[in-house]
Amino acid sequence: MAHEERRLQVLRAIVQDYVSTNDPVGSKALAARYDLGVSPATIRNDMAVLEEEGYITQPHTSAGRVPTDKGYRFFVDRLSAIKPLSSAERRAIERFLDGALDLDDVLARTVRLLAQLTRNVAVIQYPTLSRSAVRHLEVVQLASTRLLVVLITDTGRVEQRVVEVPPTTGAPAGSDPVAELRTLLNAAFVGAKLADAATKVADLLDTAPAHLRGLVAAVSATLVETLVEPGEDRLLVGGTANLTRGGALDFPGSLRPLLEALEEQVVVLRLMGEVAPGAVLVSIGEENEHESFTGASVVSVGYGSAGGTADLALGGLGVVGPTRMDYPGTMAAVRAVARYVGQLLAES
Repeated sequence: MAHEERRLQVLRAIVQDYVSTNDPVGSKALAARYDLGVSPATIRNDMAVLEEEGYITQPHTSAGRVPTDKGYRFFVDRLSAIKPLSSAERRAIERFLDGALDLDDVLARTVRLLAQLTRNVAVIQYPTLSRSAVRHLEVVQLASTRLLVVLITDTGRVEQRVVEVPPTTGAPAGSDPVAELRTLLNAAFVGAKLADAATKVADLLDTAPAHLRGLVAAVSATLVETLVEPGEDRLLVGGTANLTRGGALDFPGSLRPLLEALEEQVVVLRLMGEVAPGAVLVSIGEENEHESFTGASVVSVGYGSAGGTADLALGGLGVVGPTRMDYPGTMAAVRAVARYVGQLLAES
């Protein structure tokens, strides 16, 4: 076996041992616990080279070694494949998510599930409204001059607005202006991308029959607001208590900056903005641009496909935890959950 290949095996053993025991790893422990096929002296030699090359380091308090960010990165890059979850784990995901009632419930269950599966912090981004399309517009008369406009997107998101409207005048006898308005709005908007909706609102004002103009004008401002200016992207976070379960070496400084960044959400949303469906992104320690995340790793992936395009996700989901993380297991869980959430939203 080539020296390089053997050193990779030693590094892999160090990563696995440290992740599972949370204790810095010595050559004797490696020789005893892993069948590396070489003497403890050779393992010591390999560890010295790995340390010199920056893949492992010695914490001050211990004789053992722990992986560095560079060591974890090498380990993650050399994973031959993400191991699939067992069928029992997949069934558990399906059972847990299948009971969801609506979009909010799907996302809330997803962060709970991911936090339990990975024992880290789970985050999921609400589907980005601008990437969604209109599935249906409902208009309900609440009073003679008040309508409820309900927008339902293809991602299961529901936006409701109450609109004050002028009394309808000039309508042909026997007509139902509210029903006509509903038909008109659905003909104009169903299937349209939310990002393209503003121009359609303007067209609608020009082409609406005279007796519906007042209604269309009254709901148009609300439509523009709902379609074109969605509230800022939201994020659900679950399992922050999991960050405290490691030892002092997981977050040697303070957890406070990381917790504050998770709470602030902007930083995490920026990380989530880079995800694509299917490809799991792993960002380790110092690779995270934001200083609050330099002691953490982020494993993320996009879920769902926006407008049926395979390269654009509806949103991102992932896990934040210490760099001492079970990368293969976490990557598998994140990918499997994302796939299932995407299927659920496509069917909803």
